[in-house]
This record gives sequence, C-alpha cells and structure tokens, in this order.
Amino acid sequence: MHKDQHSRRKFIQSLGMLTIGFSMSGVVSSRLRADTTLDPSAPDTQNARLDPKAIDSWLTIREDGRVTIRTGKMELGQGITTAIAQVAAEELNMDIAAIDVHLAETEYTPNEGYTAGSMSIQSSAMSVRKAAASARERLLDLAAQELALAKGSLELQDGLVQGGGKSISIYALLKGKQFAASISSDVPLYATSRRKIVGQSIARMDIKHILTGEPHFIHDLRFPEMVHARIVRPPAHGAKLLAIDDRAIAQLPGLAKLVRVGSLVAVIAEDEYKSITLSEAVAPHLTWKFEKALPVGELLRDHIRSLPTDSKTDKQSEGWSDQVISDSVVRHQASYFKPYIMHAANGPSCAIARYTDGKLSVWTHSQGVYPLRGAIAGLLGLKEELIHIKGVPGAGCYGHNGADDVAAEAALLAMEFPDRHIRLQWMREEENAWEPYGTAMAMELEAALDREGRIQGWKYDLWSDDHGVRPGGDADNLLPAWYIEKGHGAAKSGFRGGATRNAEPYYIIPHMHLRSHIFRGPLRRSSLRGLGAYANVFAIEAFMDELAEKAAADPIEFRLNHLRDSRATDCLRMLQREVRKVNCHDGEGIGVAFARYKNAAAYCAIAAHVSVDSRKGNVTVHKLWAVVDAGEVINPDGLKNQIEGGMVQSISWGLMEEVNFDDTHVTNLTWASYPILRFQEAPAIQIDIIDRPHEAPLGAGEAAQGPATAALVNAIYRAAGIRVRELPIIKALRVTGVGDRSSISHENPINFGQFIFCI
Repeated sequence: MHKDQHSRRKFIQSLGMLTIGFSMSGVVSSRLRADTTLDPSAPDTQNARLDPKAIDSWLTIREDGRVTIRTGKMELGQGITTAIAQVAAEELNMDIAAIDVHLAETEYTPNEGYTAGSMSIQSSAMSVRKAAASARERLLDLAAQELALAKGSLELQDGLVQGGGKSISIYALLKGKQFAASISSDVPLYATSRRKIVGQSIARMDIKHILTGEPHFIHDLRFPEMVHARIVRPPAHGAKLLAIDDRAIAQLPGLAKLVRVGSLVAVIAEDEYKSITLSEAVAPHLTWKFEKALPVGELLRDHIRSLPTDSKTDKQSEGWSDQVISDSVVRHQASYFKPYIMHAANGPSCAIARYTDGKLSVWTHSQGVYPLRGAIAGLLGLKEELIHIKGVPGAGCYGHNGADDVAAEAALLAMEFPDRHIRLQWMREEENAWEPYGTAMAMELEAALDREGRIQGWKYDLWSDDHGVRPGGDADNLLPAWYIEKGHGAAKSGFRGGATRNAEPYYIIPHMHLRSHIFRGPLRRSSLRGLGAYANVFAIEAFMDELAEKAAADPIEFRLNHLRDSRATDCLRMLQREVRKVNCHDGEGIGVAFARYKNAAAYCAIAAHVSVDSRKGNVTVHKLWAVVDAGEVINPDGLKNQIEGGMVQSISWGLMEEVNFDDTHVTNLTWASYPILRFQEAPAIQIDIIDRPHEAPLGAGEAAQGPATAALVNAIYRAAGIRVRELPIIKALRVTGVGDRSSISHENPINFGQFIFCI
C-alpha cells in the first residue's frame, strides 16, 4: 500500500488540499490554566454524594444564568461534549452557548463507569436529557407559584421564565439552592415535540481551542514548580530488577530523585528534556533478570490455537447436528485470522499527579475516572476518598491504551516525591511496547446451503484471548502493579462477551452452532475499538460473500434474502443504489459488508471500491460508502465523523497493521516499523444517514470497524480474484518467506453478469 513518501516540502504544499479533523473536548480545555487549583473547571456546587436519580447530580444553574451539565463520560474525540450540550439546550430551551459540560471527575460528576461500548449517547446523553427536562418542569412549577400564574401559561427560554407580562430568572427561582428533586422518567421531551437543536450539525465546541493553540489536552497542562518524570523500562514484560548501581547514578547531574519501588525505576527532574536524558543514562546501570518467553519461529495463528482454552458453546439451535451441514447439497468451509494490533494513539499517554497533606490528585485521560480511582487506591494502599481524579482529554484513543497505567505510575511517583506536581509522559517507543493490544483472533466457519441457495446450517468456532482487561477498580490490571512487588498478581481476565461480540450473525439461519475458545496469549491485551466484533464481522461478512458465490447470487441480494429487519434492509438497499452508479475498470472491484453492532446498536452497511496491482501486491482504496441507521440522530455531522473515522481506522488495521515481536519483546516501536494509513492513502468517503427521530438513539462509534475491513477484502476478490482470509492484507498479498500462502485462496475471477460488482 505504501508509496514513496512525500518530502517535507511536498507535505507542506499538500496541506492546502487536505482537511484534517481533530476530535477532542473543548469545555475543559478552555479552562486549563497554570495554577495550583485542584479543579480549574469545577462547577459552583460540589455534591458530596452523587445520586444518579437526582437532578442536582447532573446539572447546576449558576448565578450568571449559565448551566453546567455533568457527565461521567470522557471526551475521546467522539463529540460527546457537543452532543450532551445539544440535548440539554433542547430541553432547557436555551442557547447552546450558555451550556458548559463538565467531563468525568470524581466527586463532581456521576459515576458512569467507562466511556466504552458506544454507550455515551445511549446512556449519558439520555440521562442528561431526562435530567434537563425534569429541571425545566421543576422550574416551571416553581415559577407558577412565585408568579401566581398557571404553569401552562409560562414559557422557559434562555434562562428566563416568562408569562402574563411577568418574568423571573431560573437562578432567582432556586434562590441559590439546589433542585432537591428527582428525575422523572415520564417527563415530556422537547426533542420529540420541538426538535430545534437536536438533529442539527452543531459545530464541535472544542475545535476552536485546538485550532487556536489553546491549552487543551492533558499534554498541555502545566502547573507552577511542576517536575517531570520518566520510567526506566525493563527489557521485557515480567523482568525483575536484580541490581542497581546507585553510586554511578548519584553522579548524574540534574537528578532530583531516583525512585525505585521493587522493579519499577523512575527518574525525576526539573526539566522534561533532562528527565529523558537521565532515563537513558540510568538504563545501563540496571541489571535485569528475564526469560525469552515469546513464541517465535511458528505462525501466530497456529500458536494461539495450540494454547489451552476455556471452551464454551455460546449458542446452539434446537435440533442442531453436524449432519445439518454434512448432508447438505452445498457445503463451504473457511478459516480467518486477525493478528495483534495496536491502539496507535497519536499522542503518547500522559498524566499529572500531586500528593500533599495526605491527599492525592491525578489528572488523566483515562476512560473511567472512578474505576481508576479504585485501582490506584488498591495499588497505593490509600482510601478512595483521599484520591481525586480529574478527566482531561488526551490525543484520542478508542479503547484501553496506556492512560490508566501512566496515571497509576504518576500517582506512585507523587507519593515518593510529595508536594510537587509530577508530569509523566510516555515516549512513542513506550506506547508501542507497553500498551495493552487488541488481541489476535482465529475464526473457523462452515455452512450449508439448500437447493434455493439459502443458508440452512452455520457452524462457527472462534479463538480469542479475552477483551476488556481494564483496571475496573483492580490494581492487578495496572502495569506498575506487576513491578512494585507488593503482592499484586498478574492481570485478571476480562469478559468473555468481548470475544463473542457479533459472533452470532444478524441473519436468519435455521440451524446454528457457535463455540468460543478463550486462551491466554503471549502479549498483553485489553479493549480496542469494537473488541471481538471487528474480527467476527470481518470473518462472517467475508464468508457471506463466499456463500453468495456458491449460491450464484448477488452479494447484496444474498444478504437481503437472509434478513427480516426492515431497518437492516433499508441500509443495504440504499447502499445498493449508490454502488450501482460506479463503473469499474480492469483490476478494480467493489465489495460490500453489513453488520449491526452488538446485534443491538447501530446498523451499518459499507462498500469499498479498490484496485489491485497483483504483481506488486499493492491495494488502492478509491472510495468507501456507508449507510448508517443509528436511530435518533443528535448531531448528524458528529455521527458522520464517527463512522468516517471508524472506516479509515478499520482499513488501516486490515491493510497493514500487525504487532511483531521477538523472543522477549515487541519490536515495532516506531511509526516506521508500525505503519498506519497515511494522508495520501486516505480514500474518498461518502456517508448517508437514515435519521429516525422517533426511535431510540443507538451507539455508533464502533459500528464501522468490522464491515469496513470485510468490504475491503470482498472488493479485493472482485478486483483480482484473490480471497484474503488472513490479516493484514498487504502481507498476505505480498506472499514472501514471511507470509503464509494458505491465507490466500487464488480462485478463478468471477463474473456476476447482471450483478452490480465489477471485476
């Protein structure tokens, strides 16, 4: 896929032709400032006890008439800050500019767990909607009493309740007190009766801060007399520190303190550059013990299937028998594989911590401030009430990367070096080497077709490490816990549902057998965007295309014949109309795929138009289309951004991303050795949204991951007659001594005649 890279001059020149979107939070960033205030963006009122059923836990009316909305979710680039402001402004009938959104922070915002699973709109935004609507009705009730008017004659608008020639501000109505009222579950919603702000493409609140260079990310935050730290990493996971040359290290200039806790070693300095050079200078004076334990010299897909597994039948239809397939007219079988892949966050993980007067404060881009607080409490032996954690946006990441680890490390160092703010930022090599990856997975499918070309039997086996190994209040899942030697064990297991997510096809299949085999793999793993859904949908949708060929059916029609959900068929029909307009040349093809994320969230149908240079093994992705049904759409542009970002990330994963390692450690530690999709390789993208204002909003942040890669491999087959079943695609296409030929099926190019797909 990679072409000759642009020179610096060409890159700068090309910026005039590129639109580059950065997705972060703005409300918090606009208030970051270099002072020692614990919480520079705190609302006026701090709730000691946050009751999710109470209006006051979600919003505060301020004296200046502005409204602070609290959410336990973090801004990860998904635009939740703007979407939440929209639903609140709608229900309070206010200008959105008068709404401030306060992101996740212990003691200030509700405990909403993790920002994960495409649940922010479904959970937090809908909670804010009901809280704001309940607040509005409560204010109208109070105004009716205060003004001696009928409630029905009053209107709340822009912070004033007016009617009968009288008016009163909403702050005056509360007389400086809280609402002291519960959220009503049946409160009327303006979003269904008026819908002036919701459903509009409101500009992102945070973009102006990014474009103007204001302090915005955790990386930008500075405090007076702040010191900088770096961890001196061991040569391998699980290594133990045997010896340290204290005398030699003591001679190093500029060292404020050398911290050693068990096998964890760090340096602290007044200057960040000095902390970097000190960490490099200290490293040669440490002696480690470690094993060469990683499996090299064998194919990873074979290795993970050879490991001991916790196997379980997850679904088996009544009357299932292997004879359903063995006795069928048409049988087909195929195996698929996905390697370990990185989060590859553009900004390395970063955190700031300060321990003073027996209390610990942490600033972090963790996706779950409350679970992280519990984990850090266990790590350090502190009571949770002595730990305050404030969420500050990081440089974008969907999933569990190093944010929790670096926060825990900064907290540990703050305990060792009290009364100063300690800033700890990982380096690129650390981020690539020590983050939890998206796990490798193997999928094996077998199916039977009847004489009419319909699927009668479906057998699916998947091999996966567990996903979702976040701290969750457990110190054992924090990286520093493995090295401080205070009785913490290895990382706990995640949840099986992460591996089986979307493993059951959304299609109507009479006889089905689904079995999962959970192993403990060689590399650290956790949540990465979509979890197991990415690999499962890739395998299922590639296999559906193969079955369509066996049935001599159009790939879209074949899918439609196995669907009864009209919302799913609407997506595919709209996609079908779009791709029919495309004329392909030799060596080009169009592939499609469909999935409903988690079989309960957003519907997403995707098509890819590619060309393949079979001689060189190069793939060019010309255009991607998506049709999405996410129910009620809060912000159309925000939804499109989510789907577009998911599609680009997915084709990057599918084309080229793979974690490599030797017998001790991960080896692709830089962007050169871990390539991701580059600007000049990004395709044109078209996204169509089916807005259903009277349906519940559905999570969409992870809907595009699986279908995009599946559409890509299906398009490659139509362009070159090569069926890729093992990722990454480029490695499979360029079969060399490193590649594995069994991952590619060279079949005769197909001619669908009247079908819409070109070859």
